[in-house]
Amino acid sequence: MITEELFQYLKDLGENNNRDWFNENKPTYQKHLQTVKSLFQEIQDELSQTDQIEGHKIYRIYRDVRFSKDKSPYKKHFSGYFSRIKPMLRGGYYLHLEPGDKSIVGGGFYGPNSDDLKRIREELSYDATELRDIIEAPSFKEMFGEMYGDELKSAPRGFDKNDPAIDLIRKKQFIFFRTFKDEEVTAPDFSEKIMKGFIEIRPFFDYMSNVLTTDSNGEPLY
Repeated sequence: MITEELFQYLKDLGENNNRDWFNENKPTYQKHLQTVKSLFQEIQDELSQTDQIEGHKIYRIYRDVRFSKDKSPYKKHFSGYFSRIKPMLRGGYYLHLEPGDKSIVGGGFYGPNSDDLKRIREELSYDATELRDIIEAPSFKEMFGEMYGDELKSAPRGFDKNDPAIDLIRKKQFIFFRTFKDEEVTAPDFSEKIMKGFIEIRPFFDYMSNVLTTDSNGEPLY
């Protein structure tokens, strides 16, 4: 269970984002990290009952400041993802824990490579009905709302700007997420809400998996 104490630690870290403070409070960090690890393992165990999960990764608290104007050495959140077993299953579930009503449950395709993106666009141009049915379903819309992610301003090369699916074809990323208030995250049933979000996004992942494991003729690649 994510506690108010854990969120208070992250707030304090944000206000004292330096190595001296972090090292002085490292036992507290280790304690809260263990709580996060326990939550991630609990969610992986739950996900594994309905999906084929390869594993999970919790991102390190240390920021990469090499190319950033912000030289703060530590992140003000815990986050990580759960990966499905590739190559047959695509997509990843994402969990982000941050005070200030900034916690996130979601997932998607943040950086599909050029071959995958071309294949997705080909499928959408052929028929976008199945994807629209998934992302416009009432329960899906209630959970995630709209699709997020970078997109082109015009049609990508080789695609008609008047294609009925051009709104989807222009996408370079396919991301869905839901934010949660701090009091929701620290409530006893938050893990259930995480699972509800992950189960809701599963049909989207399955659709993308079917597309990315077939060629442009719909023939299996594996």
